Amino acid sequence: MPIPGQSFRFTHAILRAPAGSIVDGLRAIDTGSPDAALFRAQHAAYRDALEAAGLATTVLAPLEEFPDSVFVEDAALCLPEGAVVLRPGAPTRLGEAVMIEPALLEAFEKVRHLPALGDHGHGRIEGGDVLVTDREILVGRSARTNGAGIEALREVVRDWGYRVRELATPPEILHFKTDCGLLDGETILTTRRLAAGGHLGDYRLIHVPDGEEAAANAVRINDVVLLPAGFPRTADLLRTAGYAVVALPNSEAAKVDGGMSCLSLRFRRIA
Repeated sequence: MPIPGQSFRFTHAILRAPAGSIVDGLRAIDTGSPDAALFRAQHAAYRDALEAAGLATTVLAPLEEFPDSVFVEDAALCLPEGAVVLRPGAPTRLGEAVMIEPALLEAFEKVRHLPALGDHGHGRIEGGDVLVTDREILVGRSARTNGAGIEALREVVRDWGYRVRELATPPEILHFKTDCGLLDGETILTTRRLAAGGHLGDYRLIHVPDGEEAAANAVRINDVVLLPAGFPRTADLLRTAGYAVVALPNSEAAKVDGGMSCLSLRFRRIA
């Protein structure tokens, strides 16, 4: 069941090295293909930041057949009690969930799969739409995550004591967490367009400045907040609010709709 601090206190992380095929990764808007060599360098800096924050990291081999597989968060949900293998909504990414399972079995005693429920069959859900807080799991319905997928997740984590709450992701936003990130158990960094729905009103909200919406996908790791570089007003805002900020280069992941959270599966092992 939810544990205070579980939403940002971690001991381990699983990453996957970017493949050369990342140049063929999915993107909502084409701003140019990522430079594979620069992506690898930025990915290494991200791993270094996780380790500096106190995490033991495992980096899986690249998967050339799955260009987007570097974004491991979409394929699974990791909780202290165990891991859940998800079902990505993009058809070209379905195989990523199968490929991440061996690493989950190495890391967790319990690895679960989403059930097929009633007439809805197999739902679809990506980790980019899932935000775990200290009191619930928020899931944004999006083009990649449907109602059946959310209901399946609700069923599979019920006996672990989790409440799953469905929210609406505005249609112009790819993933729910494209526009938000958890800063602590009760505080969410968000864009105004996501917050406009009013569903996050029971949390303390910090709004990213206009023009820096891409900074919203920050990720809290123990005592630091990892923020994509290039958003100085957001960095200053967070530091003023009392958070330690580490800005990391993310230009290449951003070209294929990637942010700070989707590059890793973070979890805390229960002794």
